[in-house]
Amino acid sequence: MTTAPHAARPTDPAPDPGVRDCGYGDEFRHVYDRIFRKDAYADLTGRVLAGWHPDPASGTLELGVGTGRVAVPLARELVRAATADGTGGAGDLPGIVGVDSSLTMLDGLRAEIDRHRLPITPVHGDIRVEPEDGRRYGLVYCVCATLSMLTHPDEQRAVLRAAARALAPGGVLVVETAHPGHVRALHDGRRDASFFTPYPEPNTGLLTCSTLLPGDQPLWRASHVWFEGDGTSRVGTEISRLTEPEEVDAYAAEAGLVPIDRRADWLGNPLEPASPMYITRYTHADGTGEGERDGDA
Repeated sequence: MTTAPHAARPTDPAPDPGVRDCGYGDEFRHVYDRIFRKDAYADLTGRVLAGWHPDPASGTLELGVGTGRVAVPLARELVRAATADGTGGAGDLPGIVGVDSSLTMLDGLRAEIDRHRLPITPVHGDIRVEPEDGRRYGLVYCVCATLSMLTHPDEQRAVLRAAARALAPGGVLVVETAHPGHVRALHDGRRDASFFTPYPEPNTGLLTCSTLLPGDQPLWRASHVWFEGDGTSRVGTEISRLTEPEEVDAYAAEAGLVPIDRRADWLGNPLEPASPMYITRYTHADGTGEGERDGDA
């Protein structure tokens, strides 16, 4: 672990009472860090994102930061690189702004920032809305299926539009979300399915009861039962929208972005029909960093 003792936690803005929160953070507060582990794969995610960053000094924005599973290892990588090449002195390290609608999640993030003393600023906000300060970032990313938790295309489209507007010229947007092909393969033509995922610690694991909901939107309800090694369990339910890669590409195109590449995971494996997730990198189509703006011709 690399720490930066001279990088105390920045002062983050006060909670915004106007932010709409779906309640996910409260629903999963007891088990979130158990299900989404801060492990070697999270560290790999941070290293890959750091390698994709075109200009760490221009800043980094995470949409849906949670408790910092990705932001912490990414910040650690960026600080390590800056201190190694002499570009980051005290108070001048490449920082990450992490936005989340859940105050519960942000409390967890603050604990991680204090523990690791990394330049991460938590912001209580709505990822569908462009930040009011007008700041541009070299890297903007939205990972771990955060986009799919928005259950209407207009909401997802708004995230891509806000991300494009926050992207600096030459910047990179990274989107990782659930792959519908994988979910449908698990169901094998059935409306309901159940599956168990064992975890490394003895007698721990996740039982998921999955339902493809009827309606005009491809919604997926997953009720999870987390089993602890001591025999206790916790239950949480989430609803996501099955979002095809082509849909995200269309949102990006409307916002003036073009895809750079796509992969299945942070190991770099190619996307297959039943891959659990997909990751796409985007940049501005014209290289200006202007993105789509209301009233543009």
